[in-house]
Amino acid sequence: MAVSSGGGKKSGVVVPMWKLFLIALPQLGVNVLWSFIVPNSAPYMKHLGAPAALATLNNVAGPITGFFTGPLAGAYSDSCTLKMGRRRPVILFGLISFAIAGLIFSGAEHVLGDNGIWLAAPMYWVLDVTINIMQTPHRALAADFASEEQQFLVQIMFVFIGGCGNFVGFSIMMIYDVPIDHMLELMGIIFALNLVLVGMQYIVAKEIPIEKSEALESKGCCGPLSGLGDAISHPVMKHLAFIQSMVWVGLMCWVAYGGQWFANSVFEGDENAPEGSVKKQNYADGMQEFAFGGQVKSVVSLFFTLVIIFIMSNTSIRPRLIYAPTIFIGATASLLAAMVVGHNGNFAVICMTMAEITCVGCFSVPYGMVASMNERAAREGKQVSTALQMALLNCCVTVGQQVCTMFLAGIESWIALDKALLIGFMMAGVAFIVAGVATLFLDDSAGDDEAVVTTTDEENTSEEETAGQTTTDGEYTSVPAC
Repeated sequence: MAVSSGGGKKSGVVVPMWKLFLIALPQLGVNVLWSFIVPNSAPYMKHLGAPAALATLNNVAGPITGFFTGPLAGAYSDSCTLKMGRRRPVILFGLISFAIAGLIFSGAEHVLGDNGIWLAAPMYWVLDVTINIMQTPHRALAADFASEEQQFLVQIMFVFIGGCGNFVGFSIMMIYDVPIDHMLELMGIIFALNLVLVGMQYIVAKEIPIEKSEALESKGCCGPLSGLGDAISHPVMKHLAFIQSMVWVGLMCWVAYGGQWFANSVFEGDENAPEGSVKKQNYADGMQEFAFGGQVKSVVSLFFTLVIIFIMSNTSIRPRLIYAPTIFIGATASLLAAMVVGHNGNFAVICMTMAEITCVGCFSVPYGMVASMNERAAREGKQVSTALQMALLNCCVTVGQQVCTMFLAGIESWIALDKALLIGFMMAGVAFIVAGVATLFLDDSAGDDEAVVTTTDEENTSEEETAGQTTTDGEYTSVPAC
């Protein structure tokens, strides 16, 4: 069935839900990729010979590239007039470029041997760009095909698919005891999975190309970024932006460095230890326990997502009173990880699972607040830009990731990795506490009395038409999967 990517949404069932599921299913492959590559990137850099501090510092690639790539790729997918459609060309380009960058990154030591780090480190930046390009249009493509009545179910579908992708990603890590010793093989498996899923999406989703007259007017290569200042003009958005940044200072410790904490701090392992040594076996045991914890937290994520959706949809509890407790749970988990867990692997899994509850709150409550505030504004005929404000929240995520990575890299320059990670989790706990307290003072009644209004020139644009500008990891989208 072919439908146009542009225009308003039709009422009634336009596409059967099973077809919408196949259209959305490539998000599973994206989440598999994020859940695998993010926690293994720093250990892989160390495996190739980089010092711990520089291996960690290279992780700034994700926040920097995500800040720019997502909005730019989304803007192009909104205005693309190719015969193939406006979303699918971007997805295809992202998939092909990911294949090239991913295989070069994971095969660096096979090409350059001991000098592989000089190829892998810069290629990691390219890899992050390609993933963001590939994943950005997925939600927009599904929204293009869904009717008004199907939009909410499609978003729930993405949450479910993302959780399943995280589970699969952590399961792939368990194929080998030490994943970073087999990066090329594992990256090949992940690429094959993405190829199959995108192939199914191409068969089901037949886009009708939009006319040039329908394409959104371009404001230059930095146009998608220029409106972020307008989006933050409202006091509620400023407050939410601060909260999201602080939350992700803490979450980045779990998302990107949780594997190292398990393997190096909890299990006292070393990825560079000689084969057969106790340290090498401890590292393998730690990574396996981390992968198991990832499976557990993926299941918990699905459950708590549904719980939060139910609470927000069926009770009158204020959003801040839902979000704040989830943040304080993350603070508790981080402080326990830093000071109490020690070398108890089971306790470490429990803390990792607790931190996932914060991630669920982070990806549901703030975005729900923005959507509800702007929904009221739209009913009142006011000018809104929901997608732009959600893009702002995602940019704040990258700010928090950047702060965490820079802090941890600085600590690792002076302190051994296993001890530096504990200081990192203490910092995460403090950041969570600050974010939780700030959330308690959030004015979440704005949606009842006034609308979040932005003065961007792209006014009265439907969320579906601009959805491509919103990056979600990772949502589950442009940010690493939790």
